[in-house]
Amino acid sequence: MLSRDDVASETDAAWWRQAAVYQIYPRSFADANGDGIGDLAGIRSRIGYLSALHIDAVWLSPFYPSALADGGYDVDDYRDVDPRLGTLGDFDALVTDLHAAGIRMIVDIVPNHTSNRHEWFREALASPRGSSSRARYIFRDGRGPDGAEPPADWTSAFGGPAWEPVGDGQWYLHYFAVEQPDLNWDNREVRDDFLRTLRFWSDRGVDGFRIDVAHGLAKKLDEHLPSQAELDALPKGDGGHPLWDRDEVHDIYAEWRTVFDSYSPPRTAVAEAWVPSHRVPRYASPEGLGQAFNFDLLEADFDADAFRRIVEDNLALAAQSGSSTTWVLSNHDVVRHATRYGLPEPASPNEKHGYAWLMSGGVSPVLNRERGLRRARAASLLVLALPGSAYIYQGEELGLHEVADIPAESRQDPAFFRNPGVEVGRDGCRVPLPWTTDRPSFGFGTAPAHLPQPDWFASVAVSVQEHDPDSTLSLYRKALELRHRLQTAEPLEWLDSTPDVVRFRRPNGWEVAMNFGAEPAELPAGTVVLASSPLAGRRLPAETTVWMQPS
Repeated sequence: MLSRDDVASETDAAWWRQAAVYQIYPRSFADANGDGIGDLAGIRSRIGYLSALHIDAVWLSPFYPSALADGGYDVDDYRDVDPRLGTLGDFDALVTDLHAAGIRMIVDIVPNHTSNRHEWFREALASPRGSSSRARYIFRDGRGPDGAEPPADWTSAFGGPAWEPVGDGQWYLHYFAVEQPDLNWDNREVRDDFLRTLRFWSDRGVDGFRIDVAHGLAKKLDEHLPSQAELDALPKGDGGHPLWDRDEVHDIYAEWRTVFDSYSPPRTAVAEAWVPSHRVPRYASPEGLGQAFNFDLLEADFDADAFRRIVEDNLALAAQSGSSTTWVLSNHDVVRHATRYGLPEPASPNEKHGYAWLMSGGVSPVLNRERGLRRARAASLLVLALPGSAYIYQGEELGLHEVADIPAESRQDPAFFRNPGVEVGRDGCRVPLPWTTDRPSFGFGTAPAHLPQPDWFASVAVSVQEHDPDSTLSLYRKALELRHRLQTAEPLEWLDSTPDVVRFRRPNGWEVAMNFGAEPAELPAGTVVLASSPLAGRRLPAETTVWMQPS
């Protein structure tokens, strides 16, 4: 584990290349003041837990002032803390304590849109059309003689119209929730303000940034806007789409890189960029953000060929950019991987994994919890052995399943409310963590949690797992500790194996084998140092991963 001196070192500029990063959704991690909402003091109280996981960094999802129209991704003020979560002083204390424990801090930046409560947007609504205040956002005149029709028939990502009227014949673009007006990144004032924000947090000791919707900032909206059908028909991947992944977005990140590199060590960044694979390297280049998320495993079937192809492809993309790749099995936007792997594969390639099960309230198809967890443990052990950064979502180290049966009156995700009967939203992976077996909130706090926790949380609480050597929590702790000791250079050497087995070797002789099949396979020669499931003799059980070293 890194010491405090390691964290402060000005020479360790490449710490992020093979880091284990733990994502914290602040409102659902730990509640210190008993109001049912997680807070910064709660995170600070659990630094011992984070240290025992042997992680390298924490990624803190939005903690800014927010009405929570989209789980905190509707930001009122980019340079403050939501008072329900704490103060800037609490943030500073958290960074100090994390650094003292050898853990770095990455924070979320949400640059595509503000909230509709942001002071800029309030100014825009109070100002006339054509004003400098409105020029910070994307306003357009409505169609028709009185502007009563939207500028275009676009649909937002959360359902419903993407244009909202303001009562004077003009409309503003919100590609996400109506409370999230899109910023105009052609405006110099917008660009300069975000440079100030990056410096503000960097000066407070933040080590890196996760960039939300990184591919969406640059837009080109001509006087005549295309229809939704025309938008859908336009190609993506050539840098010329009106809304997504435009080449000009990299001019923005070149300016950001200048800020990052002005610190010693340089601040890091990772792009959330849903773009074709050949477009990823530019986001991850040293001249840009430096790293980009690889989301392929979030959508992959539990299949040896699929996993190997994803690993090969993303290591090749990282080599193109000079960066390292990232590995993600779960996050705050998708069904937890223990649940995905316990459900039948989607019937259609366009169907989201776990979607039908969520819509049924967790009833149909039947979830095989035991198999899902066994597969999840195996996949996690494989990912933690790969070169690159591993991103761990809070609760996956407990083997948590998705919570599907949340009552409608308790749900919070805007996708649920804007698409009734069509979307159920992402609340099921954001339910607060179980720390103990005690009600009312399983040790999350002294009050009921802001999202209801199921009774089965008692069986997977931290207090139940931390002293069980065979628990998923113990597996993660052992794996992350071994990762620090075994991981050296980044190359990976593929080894011969049977069709259902993925097998590779790292530079110091660390060997990994994962059996995706339903039957046991031959166990490679060597000494087993860690296994995702119990071994019987010299056989590699079905749906199991082992780490080995030469005998």
